[in-house]
Amino acid sequence: MIISPDDQERVDAIEQALLARWPETRIAPTTERIAALVDILGSPQLTYPTIHVGGTNGKTTTSRMIDSLLFAHGLRTGRFTSPHLETYRERIAINGQPIDPKDLIFAYNDIAPYLDLMDTKFEDPISFFEAVTAVGFVAFAEHPVDVAVIEVGMGGEWDATNVVKADVSVIMPIGFDHMEYLGHTLHEIAATKAGIIKEGGFIVLAQQEPEAAKELIRKAAEVGADVVREGIEYSVASRAVAVGGQLITITGLHDTYEDLFLPLHGKHQAANAASALVAVEAFFGDQPLDIEAVRAGFAAVTSPGRCEVVHRDPTIILDAAHNPHGAKALADTLANEFNFDEILAVVGVFGDKDAVGILQELEPIVDHLIVTQSSSTRAMGSRELEKIASTIFGVDRVFEVSDLNAALERAVADAVRPLSEGRIGIIVTGSVVTVGEARSYLRKRFVQ
Repeated sequence: MIISPDDQERVDAIEQALLARWPETRIAPTTERIAALVDILGSPQLTYPTIHVGGTNGKTTTSRMIDSLLFAHGLRTGRFTSPHLETYRERIAINGQPIDPKDLIFAYNDIAPYLDLMDTKFEDPISFFEAVTAVGFVAFAEHPVDVAVIEVGMGGEWDATNVVKADVSVIMPIGFDHMEYLGHTLHEIAATKAGIIKEGGFIVLAQQEPEAAKELIRKAAEVGADVVREGIEYSVASRAVAVGGQLITITGLHDTYEDLFLPLHGKHQAANAASALVAVEAFFGDQPLDIEAVRAGFAAVTSPGRCEVVHRDPTIILDAAHNPHGAKALADTLANEFNFDEILAVVGVFGDKDAVGILQELEPIVDHLIVTQSSSTRAMGSRELEKIASTIFGVDRVFEVSDLNAALERAVADAVRPLSEGRIGIIVTGSVVTVGEARSYLRKRFVQ
């Protein structure tokens, strides 16, 4: 998309106004502010049906899959996801594409006076995330969309997105993340995530640890929600690695959907696809989906920064794994679906994340590790990360390059070995910001 300088200037000014608000990392757990805001805006989030996607891992990719399947079935779609990789416009997508700058400007201008008004009515101001969520709700109402796919930001019960009345709710695998807000046991975390389960709702439950599953099913029974579970009511019947992705068969609620090409790597992505397909089945009702639309929808799926191959020779893969569960999925995918003789990893993590757990999952498949840091104020210093990594990998396998771009250049230089016949892969991971900044740099670095 070509953006005029005037529009880009306004988009940037809106971003600065939003960033001047409470950051996403500062949480006051309540939906009171967002509820008051959308109420004064005329409840735009209730003007279209929604599919609400929560859980810990796989939310964004599954939301993108649901979006693509709905669009392939002829619907106008809105998609709200977070965080973003390169531009905050990615968070609000219409018909699969980041919101047009003019539409963003129009929606923001619609709500801006009310943001300031709400700031005067509550002890805490409207946050960045609440404001962006409201912009998304308004943009989807103004387009208008036939259906919105809304990803939960954090938790569920008190997340800003939880003012929607979802036709279908999807809960992806729950793991340990954001423990300072969500609790230190899977039971506590699941109880908060279960907050998106509404009375009389329809719940698609991806594979869960028993402790989490028990709490989610208890909540669904309490409010009379219908539940379908991965591995029981629906499943991945088969999967095979294919060039550029995988070929999968999904046993859904109303049919078995065979020979679906999914241009994403990893067993976890097949599982995400099954949950996405069943969510769309549930949304449409009691008949099987059109198989050709399903095939077209899955074939068109993209998931930037999720095991994304951004360059060949050397092969560079970006993956936004920022917790041990995500790192394990990445390690499994690299081990089983790529045939590298050697893997170099460039890793930068946030200071409040489980760096030890992430690195322990990566250690068996990574030969050499370059630790670095993104520009985020939340980034763990590369020196500190080097100390942690050295205890797991050994000092001989760890290198510290504080500047991310310099770390990427070091990895590319190390991977280019003219006399070697070995296949060397570079993986960049550790946080969404690390991957987003790397993606921007590498796309310019290797521009044709």
